[in-house]
Amino acid sequence: MTTRHHTSDAVRQVVGERLTELVAQAELHEGRSIDGEDRRMLARKLIRDELQRLDAEQIRRGETPIDESDRSAVTRAVLDELFALGRIQQYIDDPSISDIVINGHDTVWITHRNGMKTQGEPVADSDEHLIELIQTAARRGRSEHRWDPASPRLDLQLPSGDRLNAIAWVSGRPSISIRRHDFDIHRLKQLIDLGTISEPLFHLLKAMVLARFNVIVAGGTGAGKTTFMRCLINEIPSDERLITVEDSLELGVDRFRHLHPDHVDLESRPANVEGVGELGMNELAINALRMNPDRLIVGEVRGDEALTLLLACTQGNDGALCTIHADSSEGVFGRLQMYLAMTRERFEPAAANLLVSQGIDAVVHISQLPNHQRVVTSVREIVGAEGDLVASNEIYGPDETGRAEPRYGFSAQRLARLEAAGFDKRWLGAHAGWRAA
Repeated sequence: MTTRHHTSDAVRQVVGERLTELVAQAELHEGRSIDGEDRRMLARKLIRDELQRLDAEQIRRGETPIDESDRSAVTRAVLDELFALGRIQQYIDDPSISDIVINGHDTVWITHRNGMKTQGEPVADSDEHLIELIQTAARRGRSEHRWDPASPRLDLQLPSGDRLNAIAWVSGRPSISIRRHDFDIHRLKQLIDLGTISEPLFHLLKAMVLARFNVIVAGGTGAGKTTFMRCLINEIPSDERLITVEDSLELGVDRFRHLHPDHVDLESRPANVEGVGELGMNELAINALRMNPDRLIVGEVRGDEALTLLLACTQGNDGALCTIHADSSEGVFGRLQMYLAMTRERFEPAAANLLVSQGIDAVVHISQLPNHQRVVTSVREIVGAEGDLVASNEIYGPDETGRAEPRYGFSAQRLARLEAAGFDKRWLGAHAGWRAA
């Protein structure tokens, strides 16, 4: 451990204890609470006072006081330890990083947005210290999360909007995975410059949202489903009421309140210490439908909430959006069959397909290419159900590079809906290789 870390630890211990004392005194004797930015400002003052005390001691001993660079580093380290994720925070604050995985306090792997993977520095003094950091962060959330031997798995949204998963006590060492979201990418138009979609596809996708198509965004892990969904959501008119349902908050719609002033986000919750209070995705989806939504948005379908969503889509709740794990746009149907078979009603494939065909307008598949670029590969229109099969037209399908290219036209009914939403069908005919349905 470096001298700087020794200093940070010493300052953190003194400041942490003093901060706790002052906060307790304010609540007990003055009847006021010190929280948020006020607590952070108080911590800064206490750090400054402690560093000045250490400087005075070193001068008395004839030693050189802490230089300005080390002073800034210690201040940040102590604040990160008290209010953030300690040494992990440096990676969370780096916009070039997309994923952080920690296999024990001293084994850290960083994946950058360009696809490069590098090894990071240790993020704690020990595995016990790492566990303490994550437990403290879990208690800071808008709803306190439990992480201990009785509840060894943790899913948590960080203040940055990023998603943290942690597991311990059932693994050899504590394992932390942090998926970082790029909230700067939040409009469909940006995806043209990134090579994710073409300009004609941009106009089609935007019209699908405005025409209130019920759309499933599909793809594998790390394909970019959440970012793509966020871009679709931000095409929804600002006067509509959005209710989002997520296992852990990742869409970050609250960051765009200027685009969606009437928005409520719902997050599932595990049971508390007494084993009660659990709220699953399906219960939240059912409740969301009672909240007068103009749009129901489900962050990721992977259980019986699929039935609630599909029933809503067949009962006039148009404009719904959700994501699902699938290797292709056609693979979505098998996934939905599986989820519906797991419900209490135990749907047979034919019944599941009928429900899908009545509720869903289109599936958009997104994938990550070998060069790490994320691209839309397919847009598939649902046109009906035939026994164990869902009938569909692949409007856009992957070319030899995996990028979506035009194949077939929409059915007359859906094309009319798109045109009523302002879509110019010449965007379809402008592509070589496009064939009328």
